Amino acid sequence: MTVQLYARDVGAGTPLVLLHAFPLSSAMWLAQREGLANRFRIITPDLRGFGGSVLGDDEPSVDAMADDVARMFRGMGVQRAVVGGLSMGGYVAMALCRRHPDLVLGLVLAATRATADADPVQENRLRQAERLDREGSTQVLVDEVLPGLVGPTTYRQRALIYGRVRGLVQATPPHAAAWAQRAMAGRADAFDTLRTLKVPALVMIGDEDALATEDEARAMADALPNAELLVIPRAGHLCAVEQPDLFNQAVAEFAAALARTAR
Repeated sequence: MTVQLYARDVGAGTPLVLLHAFPLSSAMWLAQREGLANRFRIITPDLRGFGGSVLGDDEPSVDAMADDVARMFRGMGVQRAVVGGLSMGGYVAMALCRRHPDLVLGLVLAATRATADADPVQENRLRQAERLDREGSTQVLVDEVLPGLVGPTTYRQRALIYGRVRGLVQATPPHAAAWAQRAMAGRADAFDTLRTLKVPALVMIGDEDALATEDEARAMADALPNAELLVIPRAGHLCAVEQPDLFNQAVAEFAAALARTAR
């Protein structure tokens, strides 16, 4: 079956497509829809199986997720957009750049990595996927994934944000999460894609991120022909959720500059 992504579409102007992290949904982009829709057309799809999108019956693959996004572009009449992805969304964004480069006006990569999974990480993903399918519950995500999603500052000072993230994790459909873990476990290294990217890029990382590192972010920025690196203070893995004002300001400046050159 062909998967049609459910997407929220607000604002007008240069399209900005934001791809969510695992194991969340497009609901994580609330502060971006609220803060950026006065300047850009903000499109936030639920990747397959998450939020309002169906899972379908394809084999687990980040490429399939990227093709879903490309199909969404065509269905919405979007010719090119600034594409941003956080964590899993970054993997999908890089696959989109490889498979559908003509759709990408600029690239934002946040809290993600271009390397394939090391064996222990891959094995952990597959173990979690098996538990998610077997138990039909998100408990393994709450126990093992949730603690790494936000930084210590958010734990201590932003209880409402942590509570919201926990709620989003608990709302994740277990079989979709299992599918996504297998898709991420099987993804290839993306450095060749980054080295040949013909559009500007913005790489962001939280300085308290325990899942992706500043060194990995710097390696991506160095591989990209035209990229800048921004380290967001007092933010963990979900830097767009933990420090939305700083994230939004950086993305707005980046997208506005691209819009000017596109004209």
